[in-house]
Amino acid sequence: MSETKIGIHDLYKVFGPDPMTALKAVRHDGLSKPELLEKCGHVLGLENINVDAKGGEITVIMGLSGSGKSTLIRHVNRLIDPTVGKIIFEGRDILSCAPAELRRIRREQMSMVFQKFALLPHKTVAENAALALEVRGVDRDTYLRNAENWLDRVGLQGYGNSYPHQLSGGMQQRVGIARALTSNADVMLMDEAYSALDPLIRTDMQDLLLELQQELQKTILFITHDLDEALKLADHLVILKDGRVVQQDEPQKILLEPGDPYIVDFVSDINRARVLRVRTVMDKTVVTDGINIAGEIDQEENLETVIAMAEGDTRKTYLVKDGERKVGVLRMDMLVKSLVPAQSSDTKTRAR
Repeated sequence: MSETKIGIHDLYKVFGPDPMTALKAVRHDGLSKPELLEKCGHVLGLENINVDAKGGEITVIMGLSGSGKSTLIRHVNRLIDPTVGKIIFEGRDILSCAPAELRRIRREQMSMVFQKFALLPHKTVAENAALALEVRGVDRDTYLRNAENWLDRVGLQGYGNSYPHQLSGGMQQRVGIARALTSNADVMLMDEAYSALDPLIRTDMQDLLLELQQELQKTILFITHDLDEALKLADHLVILKDGRVVQQDEPQKILLEPGDPYIVDFVSDINRARVLRVRTVMDKTVVTDGINIAGEIDQEENLETVIAMAEGDTRKTYLVKDGERKVGVLRMDMLVKSLVPAQSSDTKTRAR
C-alpha cells in the first residue's frame, strides 16, 4: 500500500479580522458556515479537514462552488495559511518551514497547473514550459531541451517557438501540464485545470493525464466541480460541502455506498456502468466448479464492457482475472443489480 505523501490534519480556515475568536464559536458552539457569517461576520472556509494523499496516486477533491476545494489545495503549498491545523509533507509540517525552505519546496517538489493556464505572454511555449528550471538556474540549452521533450509528450511537438496567443485553449493547457512535468516535481497540484476547456478537449486532457500518470506515478491533487471527471480520474475521492468533508473513499465505494443524502443526490444521475469496475461487484472467489463460465474479463474493466460482451444476457457468468491470476467471478444478474442507484431526494419526493 502506498505511503502518505501529504497529510492534512484537523485543518480549519476562518476568513475575517478575528479568526481565532470565530473559530471558538465553530468548535465550542457548533456554529455552521451560514450561522458564523450571520452572527460573527466571519467566513468558515474549511472545517476540520483530514485527508491523506498517497504517493503515486490521484487524490481528487470535488465540490460545488463555495465548498472550499480551491481554498484547500492552496494550503498544501502555503499560498494560504490555515487558522489551525497541520499539513505534513514527506513527514514534516510544512507550516513550520522557513521561507527559504518553502520556496525550495515550491520550486522543486510541487508544481501547479491552473484553470486559467497562467502562461507568460512574452515568452515562447518552450520558455513557458521551462520556467521552473530557469528559476532554479539551469542553463538555457538544458532547460529548453527538457521543455521540448515534455512538449512532445503532451502532443505539442513543433510548437516550442510559438507564443501562447497562437495556441488554442486546449493547447495552452497542455503547455501548463508540460511546465509541471518539466519541473520534475513529485507533487502536482491541479486547480480546476480542465474547467475552462470544451467537453471533447477536456476528455482528451483527462485521457492524457491518466496515460502519463500510469508511467510517471506522480502524487496529484486534482480539484474539480465535475463528478464525472472526479470518478474518472480519482484513486481517492474527497467530496466537500460548505468547507467540510462529507465523504471520502475510493470512487467505486462512494458510488455504491453513498454515506450522506447529499452524496446520494450527487451520484443519482451518473452512468454507473461506465464508472463501476468489475472488481467492485464481483464475487471474490476462485471456485468455479459447476459454474458455466462464458469468458474472462479483467478486474479493471468497466461494467459497460461486460454488458457488451454478454449481449444483455443476465444468465452469463465471467471469470475475473488480475493479469494471469484468478480473483473472482462476475454474475450478470448481480451486475444488473449494482446499476440501480440509491434513491435521490428528488425521486423520493416525487414518489410521495
